[in-house]
Amino acid sequence: MYKNHFGLNYKPFSITPDPRFLYLSARHREALAHLLYGVSEGGGFVLLTGEVGTGKTTLCRSLLEQLPPQVDLALILNPRLDAVELVAAVCDELQISYPPGCTSLRTLVGALNDHLLQSHATGRRTVLVIDEAQNLSPEVLEQVRLLTNLETSESKLLEITLLGQPELREILARPELRQLAQRITARYHLNPLNLEETVAYVRHRLRVAGVSRPLFTRGALKALARLSGGIPRLINVICDRALLGAYVEERNEVDAAILRRAAREIQNEDNLPQRWRRSLTAPGLRRLLLAALLLLALLPAGLLAYRSLPSTPPVVTTERPEEAVTIAEDLLWPPLMPTELLQEGDRGPEVRQLRLLLTWLAAELPGYDTDAETVAAQAATESEADYFDAGLTRLVSDFQAAHDLQADGMVGPQTLRQLHRSLAELPPPAPATRRDQSSGSH
Repeated sequence: MYKNHFGLNYKPFSITPDPRFLYLSARHREALAHLLYGVSEGGGFVLLTGEVGTGKTTLCRSLLEQLPPQVDLALILNPRLDAVELVAAVCDELQISYPPGCTSLRTLVGALNDHLLQSHATGRRTVLVIDEAQNLSPEVLEQVRLLTNLETSESKLLEITLLGQPELREILARPELRQLAQRITARYHLNPLNLEETVAYVRHRLRVAGVSRPLFTRGALKALARLSGGIPRLINVICDRALLGAYVEERNEVDAAILRRAAREIQNEDNLPQRWRRSLTAPGLRRLLLAALLLLALLPAGLLAYRSLPSTPPVVTTERPEEAVTIAEDLLWPPLMPTELLQEGDRGPEVRQLRLLLTWLAAELPGYDTDAETVAAQAATESEADYFDAGLTRLVSDFQAAHDLQADGMVGPQTLRQLHRSLAELPPPAPATRRDQSSGSH
């Protein structure tokens, strides 16, 4: 849908494993080297593990394209099989004949052994690759180990590579599988991408799809790295949805706000990491918890002097009650604080409240000489107060510098904690005098 809008020849972020889009980071190159080692060197097992979506299957398909011509490959993609079914599947992959409906493990292993001996005699090698190997039961894994006993006096007849999720390492660490674990000659765990690799990954896929110009802002890429956890599959899902969002809004690039919306749209999909689903689901509960945290910071300062949700909007009191400035209720209550990094270009109620609170604190900063409460109320009611502009970036940077934080103008966990502390350290508003009370009652 969005390909023509961005000038793409292909969809760059399809989750289907496609070797054309394979991005070989340093860790992916090393992982592929381990797989090639298992193909070129005889004997033992090769073990490749990694989190869901880190690119193990894509690496496996890249391996298929690089196989030496003298290598025969049996690839098992669905290993939820018993021992008989697994050996029968290996025979099917290698086009080995066996009696129809055969359920004898001895017959199947015998047919496999005869084929391997014939292949070895003609100078060919056979490699078995099992994907999602964490789904194999211990009994089937033991049968896989026994297949490596098929050998001549000089070499193994079958080389085996196991691909799986991190729990595969835990399974192989069991005492009953120690014989298999001892035969693993090469191990590699594929970690997620870091920020630099995530940026390079996105740009690589866009180039392969036919676009060399950046379609994602730097802020969007930072948010992407954080939200995806560096998992390539999640990067693809989020980027695909973000490009669709930019297309719908007739934008030529994806900014951080569009990317976060895309992430929220797919928050209930099964391929999101558990920690992300926890942080994005139940928005009412999340907002309530964040409101409670901010309330704890504000109550000691006397800025929120009520014990429950007020029925009327809070009022910023100036020295003269008749000049009190009313702040709309939804600007300050319930407190809206971000769950992700806030930076220039973002928009939303979190930005509006950040502007309100920081302007409120501006009187404490060097170079600011304002009636902070009145200015804050006015700033928070401006039409573009919910947009994180250059002025708010400077205000954030000044606040950070005043508290010995990195003055990058972006609001992350450290800046939020300091904001809470600063709010708590403000002196409470002076109580109204008896004369003010009497004049205010007329």
